Amino acid sequence: MITCNIQEARSKLSRLIERAVAGEEVIIAKAGKPIARLIPYQAKTKPRRLGVWKGRVRIAADFDELPESLQAAFRGARE
Repeated sequence: MITCNIQEARSKLSRLIERAVAGEEVIIAKAGKPIARLIPYQAKTKPRRLGVWKGRVRIAADFDELPESLQAAFRGARE
């Protein structure tokens, strides 16, 4: 595990990233207190499944209908 202050992390960011990717834990501190942990990015392992919400969500038949006064407001008409 490596601990370094913010200023040091700014100047050595590339090297710290390389070490994190290699599996080493990098802690960034401010005034001696840990504030961030640098870890390698991990892509999601499971692909998204389609149709998970099928049968659970209902959209009303009048979902996209608006009152005339509201439609007029969208067109810029004034009453």
